[in-house]
Amino acid sequence: MEDQDIIIHIIDRDGVSHDVVAPTDMNMNLMEVIRSYELAPEGTVGICGGMAMCASCQCYIESDHQLPEMNDDERAMLAEAFHVLDTSRLGCQLAIRPALNGLKVAMAPED
Repeated sequence: MEDQDIIIHIIDRDGVSHDVVAPTDMNMNLMEVIRSYELAPEGTVGICGGMAMCASCQCYIESDHQLPEMNDDERAMLAEAFHVLDTSRLGCQLAIRPALNGLKVAMAPED
């Protein structure tokens, strides 16, 4: 693990927990990390390509991290999505950065 890598705890849709290494220097977001580790079947996460237009990458934040504010697109998408909780965020809108080290998320169920 390099200095700029962080650990993220991801609970997949089957309830299985994965501790994954995520680079902070590659301009990735949480949805891309989930896809790169194949934690969901192909075509079920990031369907819109990370444009905050489909909610297929919705996750529930289970740790106490300070996250960036939601933008209007993310807020609007979550207003229309299924299975939304107070802790819901779109993975495509969460950039991988050092402050997220130790983040714990659970993937929302597929619609």
